[in-house]
Amino acid sequence: MKIGSVDHRELFCRSFMESYREYEPEHLPWPDLDNAALELLRSIPFWGQALNKERQAGVIVSEYAKTLDSGILQDAIALQGKEESRHARLLKVFIERYDIPMPACPPIEIPANLEQTFIEFGFEECLDSFFAFGLFEIAREARVFPEQIFTIFDSIVDEEVRHIVFFVNWFTDLQIQRGDGFLPLRSAKTLWYYGRALSSVIKAIGESDPNGAGFTASGASVFSQDLTLEKFLKVCIQENQRRMSKFDSRILQPQLLPRLATTAWNTLQLLPKRKAFGEGVRV
Repeated sequence: MKIGSVDHRELFCRSFMESYREYEPEHLPWPDLDNAALELLRSIPFWGQALNKERQAGVIVSEYAKTLDSGILQDAIALQGKEESRHARLLKVFIERYDIPMPACPPIEIPANLEQTFIEFGFEECLDSFFAFGLFEIAREARVFPEQIFTIFDSIVDEEVRHIVFFVNWFTDLQIQRGDGFLPLRSAKTLWYYGRALSSVIKAIGESDPNGAGFTASGASVFSQDLTLEKFLKVCIQENQRRMSKFDSRILQPQLLPRLATTAWNTLQLLPKRKAFGEGVRV
């Protein structure tokens, strides 16, 4: 199948829309948690940031869909906006049910250039999701919360997988339709946007952690006391492969982070054994 063709666009849009799952966050089987689990849950610092990001995403994606001509792309992007908004509602239900301390949510500002914001958001989501796959599985293996919690959020993670797969196909299709289909040019733009995404993530970490601790061993050790960088990368790579294996092979998938992580993991195998994250190794 020719990338950028009408058939390719139909395929990745139909694949996205036909895999939609209907549910309401308020009606999910939220389990009761004991005091230890509640204390751990409330100690995790990123719930507020996650909620605000999903709220912003729902508005940006939905508003961008309204700027498009009617058709399959508009339908697919509008559906993503619906799912992003539902993620925000799910996190709100989750936070309220388990009485997680949360500052007031800031108002959402609609940017002037919705397409550019949607592109930047998509690359940030590709970056975030790859490492979230690994962290989610590590937490699940550690059984820090009841399995019902992971069952609920597993489907949410799968929706994020659908979002980033749809995004990389949409972005590639957009570049080709605008005459930027030359592969080296597309690759250069992808690297540039990933660089911007990484800068945004680093800025967000700095703002949420004024002491500059970032994501360190002490934070990762909440889920695993013997978590090493090698193990973390290996789980990220494996989980990415497992979740991506569900898609039609003719549909593009994010490649940069899996390749960089694989190179880093192979390199680490040649070095002396590293300390566990809990002993102070930064990620």
